[in-house]
Amino acid sequence: MLMTKVSTGQIFKIFLKQVKPFRGLAFLILASIALAEGSLVAVPWFYKKFFDTLTAAGSPAEAMPHLVSLLLAIFALHGGHWIFYRIANLTNNHFQPRVMVALQRQSFANILSHSYSFFANNFVGSLVRKVQRLARSFEDISDNAMRHFFPLSITITGSLIALYMRSPKIALITAIWVALFILGNYLVSIWKLKYDERKAAKDSEVTGVIADAFTNSTNIKLFTSLDNERSLFAKVTDEYRRLQTLTWNLAEINDAFQIGFIIIIEFAVMYLAVGLWSRGQLTIGDFALFQGYLISLFNVMWNLGRIIRRSYESIADAKEMVAILHTPFEIADKNGAKKLTVKNGGIIFKDATFGYRSNRNILDKFNLKISPREKVAFVGPSGSGKSTLAKLILRFHDIQAGKIIIDKQDISLVTQNSLREQISLVPQDPILFHRTLRENIRYGRPQASDAAVALAASQARCANFIEKLSSGYDTYVGERGIKLSGGERQRVAIARAILKNAPILILDEATSSLDSESEALIQEALEVLMKDKTTIVIAHRLSTILKMDRIVVIDNGQVAAMGTHNELMRENGLYKKLWEIQSSGFLK
Repeated sequence: MLMTKVSTGQIFKIFLKQVKPFRGLAFLILASIALAEGSLVAVPWFYKKFFDTLTAAGSPAEAMPHLVSLLLAIFALHGGHWIFYRIANLTNNHFQPRVMVALQRQSFANILSHSYSFFANNFVGSLVRKVQRLARSFEDISDNAMRHFFPLSITITGSLIALYMRSPKIALITAIWVALFILGNYLVSIWKLKYDERKAAKDSEVTGVIADAFTNSTNIKLFTSLDNERSLFAKVTDEYRRLQTLTWNLAEINDAFQIGFIIIIEFAVMYLAVGLWSRGQLTIGDFALFQGYLISLFNVMWNLGRIIRRSYESIADAKEMVAILHTPFEIADKNGAKKLTVKNGGIIFKDATFGYRSNRNILDKFNLKISPREKVAFVGPSGSGKSTLAKLILRFHDIQAGKIIIDKQDISLVTQNSLREQISLVPQDPILFHRTLRENIRYGRPQASDAAVALAASQARCANFIEKLSSGYDTYVGERGIKLSGGERQRVAIARAILKNAPILILDEATSSLDSESEALIQEALEVLMKDKTTIVIAHRLSTILKMDRIVVIDNGQVAAMGTHNELMRENGLYKKLWEIQSSGFLK
């Protein structure tokens, strides 16, 4: 799936949408910063008066009261700066975390709303990193705006006004330098942005490689591939290192030019001031005023280059997640989609055509009618389309042509949530949450009581092994259920389906991970689970489907044959061939 390209404006639009509910806090922060910076901008003016008083005083006793009042004024201005920044920072401690959490929640919900294909085409580790990066990017950009760009605008404006009042020529020279300095940093940052974006993308790739390796740690051990994984990781980290070194070198070159410009402007302003002083147009206090404002401007302007670069780096970090937020959902509810209601559970495939690739169809005008509460098994060679049919019923993918109808309702015209609420799926390889066994079983019906959970576990024949665990139903199963055996995970998944009790049931190789003893234990539970439900069983082990009402043989995306086991065995077709292959395997 191709991600949508996004602009910087779209990123800020996402940020502003989440800031809007907390705009009162944002206004209080900005007002406090404005008062704090305004207090600081006034300080050099009082130092000018202080030094002018020192040079003009006839005696220390005569000057002392005025000097003390000036020092108290300077102290008060610094105190105001300190107080107003404390207000701004404490308010920000409530503002930023709220917006960051809102961004994380938006990203979390958006990613989970994407289709099955989206997750098949993206590393989970990279997606996690993108969610975290968006919130951190807001934090960085917000910090830069409130602690640097906004104070910078006040400092520049106040300083230039004060300089103009003493020397329009010096103010003009300083203004030109400020404009060129800002423009230069902006142009360099824009030019450098493409390298920052490459670095951010490579960082996501590094994370993806780590997550993929950690997830497949068992395979790495089984295939003794540690050296290969080390080589792959070394390759991607070396590519990241080169990009990081490049961006740092570009930043260092820019810093070197900035220092040179700062030295030049300081020399020019002070040289011009000396000339004006020699002609009696300036006082000694003006030198303190000029130096105070120049130092303030140097500090904020020096930081400006770094802050612009960091802001664009943060923008580059945010782009990947914002691109996902702007990527249309592959599977989306249509406008006016209604809620699916299932009374009987009849399913019809009408000329259904589907392919993962445009040049190859898995199903081609596939037609099949499943009666309400009928028990149907899909069998056929690998790749024939059996599991694809289950995914299409659940709308994990949309068909390219034709219809899938449940109780006379086209599933493309109903909401996805209402569709999936009516279907229980027990997959071939159940993946559990890293939560307790009770929580995993209750996922089928979140409001279920503990007694209902225990009953479902008992019916799925997993109560015995659960009760033997030290923490029983409160035992954590590990990431993806790794602390349980394959058969135990399968039985927990069956318990979850029993608890959900949806009118349509899909068993996709639901007993594939069970040994013969375990399979025998849950066959009775499966019969209870399938009672009064429209059931689709996808099976490679043909011994598990003998009691089905009908067996549908699928080959090359079409119905090759259908009937009961005995009927299909009387035909000299694909089903008999598959059965004989498996039977001979059982007898050897």
